[in-house]
Amino acid sequence: MVKFIRAGVDEFEYQVNQAIKDDNNKVFVVFFGTEVDETNESWCPDCVIADPLIRKALVPVPNAVLIEAPVGHRHEWKGNVSHPYRVKYNLSAIPTLFKWSKNGPGASLVEEEAADINRLNAFVQNE
Repeated sequence: MVKFIRAGVDEFEYQVNQAIKDDNNKVFVVFFGTEVDETNESWCPDCVIADPLIRKALVPVPNAVLIEAPVGHRHEWKGNVSHPYRVKYNLSAIPTLFKWSKNGPGASLVEEEAADINRLNAFVQNE
């Protein structure tokens, strides 16, 4: 069963560190556009497409942990070169799905790659 954790900028590092403490966990982090109140969906169309596919791909992965990290609303992300995730993790686009370990972010799928079910399945299954 996949464990889903939502973490804002302030608690992101704490949540990641908690998840990677257990060596059995396979930790993934997805950065995505925050949901808008009117639709309860991300303002980012690629994120809307990728989200259910990422969740589905992780279901068969033993000890999977998905940390969902919203980057904020469109005006907080677009063109903001000082966004904390851009600065700290060199994040350039959303959605971005990372494999995360004690060494930090590793392999990733970016934008439309995160919505390609074949790539997603291969990505989450490979060590």
